[in-house]
Amino acid sequence: MRLVIVMIAALCANPALAQNWIGLLKNTPAERFDEEDLRLFLDMGRKALNETPENQPLNWENPKTGAGGEITVLRSFESKGRPCKEVRVRNHAQGRKGNNKLSLCKVDDKWRLLSASPLEKAK
Repeated sequence: MRLVIVMIAALCANPALAQNWIGLLKNTPAERFDEEDLRLFLDMGRKALNETPENQPLNWENPKTGAGGEITVLRSFESKGRPCKEVRVRNHAQGRKGNNKLSLCKVDDKWRLLSASPLEKAK
């Protein structure tokens, strides 16, 4: 529970991050991330959305905790005239694994979660 509170506090410190990634945290390995895991994950997410070509996986790993994952932009598309991306997010932390597909659109220069769906059940 303490970790979830820390993650929410970290996200709330930057409302844009909370809006973009809060849907990723519930019932996923991200619930078990420490602050450094969360920072590494969010940095990689921003890099994937803003800089990385489609189908080029970006990996992150925290050697201190063993948590890590991969973020891949699967495709770019438009919705209501806004640039959007479909992203696959695979994470692992403390024995839990998750594989989700997310759709995000850029609104007011910030990536906002449009939808999320699990690709396989988190363990």
